[in-house]
Amino acid sequence: MTSNKSDSAKPRLLTGDTPTGRLHLGHWVGSLENRVALQDQYDCYFILANVHAFTTRYERPEEVRQSTLDIALDYLAAGIDPQKSTIFIQSEIPAIAELTFFFSMLVPFPRVMRNPTIKDEIRDKGLGDNYPFGFLLYPVGQVADILAFRPEIVPVGEDQVPHLELSREIARRFNQIYCDVDSHTSDSDYIKAGGLFPIIQPLLGRVKRLVGTGGPGENGQLLKMSKSLNNSIMLSDDADTIRKKVMGMYTDPKRLKATDPGTIENNPLWIFHDTFNHDKLWVEETKERYRAGTVGDVECKKKLVEVLIELIQPMQQRRTEYASDPGQVLAILEEGTARANAIAEKTLAAAKKAMHQDYFSRTLYFEHE
Repeated sequence: MTSNKSDSAKPRLLTGDTPTGRLHLGHWVGSLENRVALQDQYDCYFILANVHAFTTRYERPEEVRQSTLDIALDYLAAGIDPQKSTIFIQSEIPAIAELTFFFSMLVPFPRVMRNPTIKDEIRDKGLGDNYPFGFLLYPVGQVADILAFRPEIVPVGEDQVPHLELSREIARRFNQIYCDVDSHTSDSDYIKAGGLFPIIQPLLGRVKRLVGTGGPGENGQLLKMSKSLNNSIMLSDDADTIRKKVMGMYTDPKRLKATDPGTIENNPLWIFHDTFNHDKLWVEETKERYRAGTVGDVECKKKLVEVLIELIQPMQQRRTEYASDPGQVLAILEEGTARANAIAEKTLAAAKKAMHQDYFSRTLYFEHE
């Protein structure tokens, strides 16, 4: 496959996903729509972080493999254009593993354990003390995922911001120790001052955490959208599935009939309209009717069904096209991974040179059957 993509003049962007299941609307507003929109402005690299999936699924390798391919299809269906952007598989980039080991020397263990995302995952997944050492290593692995490509920005959801802060800390420390950059240098000047790694900037989506279609949790707060909580609308859902999920959506439990006044605040139905419905006049007028009890949940849900189907239908069309030719998807991943290897190898060589560990020239050969 021939690519028309050129990365000569564009600033670089990197982000990705750990393949633990297909993507949903929360992923779309949290990061994916930004990725699609920025493809013309940035040299985009999107990582399928399959190694990280082993931190909690090491005994299910077939599942990790299938999830990796599923998310690749989600990317393509959502509008990631392989002629403009690079999609690649983490486990096929040896430089990431080497950089992970070097970077792990630059961060104290207590600092890793202060990462709130680590604590949240241990709690939410009920891991207790039964998690592999690799689970604690993966935040440093994420740093290597990012810095191997020396991007300027990283579009992420809110829950990934702590990982990005660790990336910024390790980049500063590497540059100071091995590139003699003064610790008082401003973040934007590290490269100009001779540093190897940029101090990357996060780019948050327009919605920090999209709520799910279900009700609140034990603490009374609405739960974020999650496949494991069975409260998600997937980007791969067909029209009938979307309709069924929306019509069963949690709304205002105190509103027993359509003529009762309804509450807008903390109501998933209206959070979704605010997020996805571009007809803002309809939204504001119907909110007033909802508060006054002159419009029912069913009518508002039917409108939301139309809005979501309009959003996802083009994705379904692209999904059908790519899914009909799995070989084409694998070819896209193979080419993207080769391109990513070229970038990561250059970074690793530069890092080893800065660390005075560049004893021999290095050539990697990737054979494909």
